[in-house]
Amino acid sequence: MSNNSILDRLGVDIGYQTTHTKTITGDDIARFAEISGDFSPVHISPAYARKTFFQGRIAHGLMAVLLLSAAIAKLPGMVVLLSNSSKFRKPVKIGDTITATATVSTVRKGMGIVVLKSNCTNQNGELVAEAETMVRIYEPPA
Repeated sequence: MSNNSILDRLGVDIGYQTTHTKTITGDDIARFAEISGDFSPVHISPAYARKTFFQGRIAHGLMAVLLLSAAIAKLPGMVVLLSNSSKFRKPVKIGDTITATATVSTVRKGMGIVVLKSNCTNQNGELVAEAETMVRIYEPPA
């Protein structure tokens, strides 16, 4: 183990874990639609969404990925996203409390590169999204 590794200095190794929790609101969905330009009626229109198999409005799938990003941003140092692969397992509805958990699964200490296996669960412990994300960690600016 190299004492010069940024990951060693910051204490990041396999098993290191961060979390982020948020309750999704209708305002969150509206703001995401404004930012993304995705105004699909299943997200925006209560009348339309009630007629779907979701039986009500759902959050954009990428909102779960954003919560994973918030968890990953809690890693020490300056974290830069390199790649992400996500799978959506269940819809997120207004009022769901989502906990995003990111766990370091692989490290490349010489490069400061970390792979995280991440998941989002709702208040009932149900898996709503999962991802594998690669980041590079740099020294934070002084």
